[in-house]
Amino acid sequence: MEITLIILVLVLLAFAGTPLFVIITAAAILGFYYNGVDLSVITIEIYRITSTPLLLALPLFTLAGYLLSESNTSKRLVHLSRSLLGWLPAEMVAVTLFACALFTAFTGATGVTIVALGALLYPALKQVGYSDQFSLGLVTSAGSLGLLLPPSLPLILYVVVAQQLNLGEPISITDAFIAGILPTLLMLFLLGIWSLWVTRKAVIPLTPFDGKTAWAALKEAKWELPLPLFVLGGIYGGLFAVSEAAAMTALYVLVIEVFVYKEIRLRDLPRIMVESMTVVGGILLILGVSLAFTNFLIDVEIPLKLFEWTQSQISSKYTFLALLNIILLILGAFLDIFSALVIMVPLILPVAIGYGINPIHLGIIFLANMQLGYLTPPVGINLFIASYRFNRPIEDIYQASIPFLLVLLVAVLMITYLPLLYY
Repeated sequence: MEITLIILVLVLLAFAGTPLFVIITAAAILGFYYNGVDLSVITIEIYRITSTPLLLALPLFTLAGYLLSESNTSKRLVHLSRSLLGWLPAEMVAVTLFACALFTAFTGATGVTIVALGALLYPALKQVGYSDQFSLGLVTSAGSLGLLLPPSLPLILYVVVAQQLNLGEPISITDAFIAGILPTLLMLFLLGIWSLWVTRKAVIPLTPFDGKTAWAALKEAKWELPLPLFVLGGIYGGLFAVSEAAAMTALYVLVIEVFVYKEIRLRDLPRIMVESMTVVGGILLILGVSLAFTNFLIDVEIPLKLFEWTQSQISSKYTFLALLNIILLILGAFLDIFSALVIMVPLILPVAIGYGINPIHLGIIFLANMQLGYLTPPVGINLFIASYRFNRPIEDIYQASIPFLLVLLVAVLMITYLPLLYY
């Protein structure tokens, strides 16, 4: 009776808005106390994650993303995309998808992409002749792309959590980065094809390729063009470890934005650093206490019991994957991606491995569903961000986004059932 009452109090506190790390810590303390385990195991677990080399990449990539979002990188990226892709059919669609995916990959936050690029892309789409509803839906849905591209913070966090579980299945950030490229290209391709089809009757003028304009855009963005080289070339070329690539990226972005472009003032750096590290601190705090709670779950064999129960109800791997998609889609609509990762991965990953699902494949499925969850009515966070950014009723955002949501749902199903996409 006592334990039931305490659990009920924790649930009520969670719904009342108590910080997530407090609820998880209380649950971990409660679990260890009733099983007679010394509570020092919680502090030991929090300390243990500090020895994870990959963890250094999180604050460094986050700082780089915040610096980029504070500068005019978004304008230069859109200008460059238009100058290079303007000759293509539906060139503004291609520019929107390409620019949003790259910006989200480096900033690690889909809401920032809608806020930063929305003011540029939404009016541009309408100006060249696309309908208001189509433009609104495209910008809102494109803002969630890029979470599977390196150096995606959620992808790094997934690998960190998976490595801490010691499940005997090898998983590396390099493999995870590679695995996210084809699924992202698939999403971009399907959205592009659908956009071409749905706007086939619209009269959209093409912009002939102009070498001088393209060269001017390249010169304008010349300092930001090497950024992917630090992540892709440095890591895959064996020049840098992931943490070293993150340090190089953060230092490079700091130098070009403060001293070359001079778009960020020195006096603004403390504020940007505090904001970015506050986000990282929250993630790490939740991560530490969640892994401590995960230890308790493993001690009492919850993942094993969950797998046995699931297997008794679901014998097919493919049925399990379908159920997993539904659960993750609901979670993506209600939970932010970082909380979902540290809470759910320790529970889902052991069960998925039991069904023979590769951990990296699971990570791609997890993040693809979270990405989709941001667009899922009625509470997908990107829908509300778009409503605020474009000053439109939320019902308009729902109506504009649903067709794009369905296209992305097809992509998620292909990612789930065609594992070749993550190799």
